[in-house]
Amino acid sequence: MIDKLPADILRKHKGVSFVGVTTCFICHDGNGNIFMAKRSQNARDEHGAWDVGGGGLKWGVTAQENVIREVKEEYGTTPKEVEFMGYRDAFRKLPDGTLTHWLALDFIILVNRDQVKINEPDMFDDFGWFTLDNLPSPLHSQLHHTFENNKDKLKLILKLDKGRKC
Repeated sequence: MIDKLPADILRKHKGVSFVGVTTCFICHDGNGNIFMAKRSQNARDEHGAWDVGGGGLKWGVTAQENVIREVKEEYGTTPKEVEFMGYRDAFRKLPDGTLTHWLALDFIILVNRDQVKINEPDMFDDFGWFTLDNLPSPLHSQLHHTFENNKDKLKLILKLDKGRKC
């Protein structure tokens, strides 16, 4: 049996030495609004960029279990509904020139707006609720891919939820 790599070493290699897998999520309130947070200088990368949410897929955990855990961990709330939207390849070049490759599993999550809070205040400088037509700037470099790849499903879900109470 091979021992697992320590978490700190594994984290440094995800997306660099091998394809990383991440569960990304867009939290919405059922009234057309999505929750976003501005990444601080303590975040891994893309400091000052507005982002939705996500985290690396943990070994032995399903993608859906992982995304539910990440929503609780980052935004302190339990999802009311979880819907898988699709996947995409995320290719980036870090500021130091390192090329990365992640497989992003995109989810849309219905939450109770009143229960959402920043659970990792050192990782974010600001947060708020926005519509797809009124997004903050600058956005995380991958968000345009997320929104473009899922635009029809996002518009349908956010539009259909307009009258629903949370």
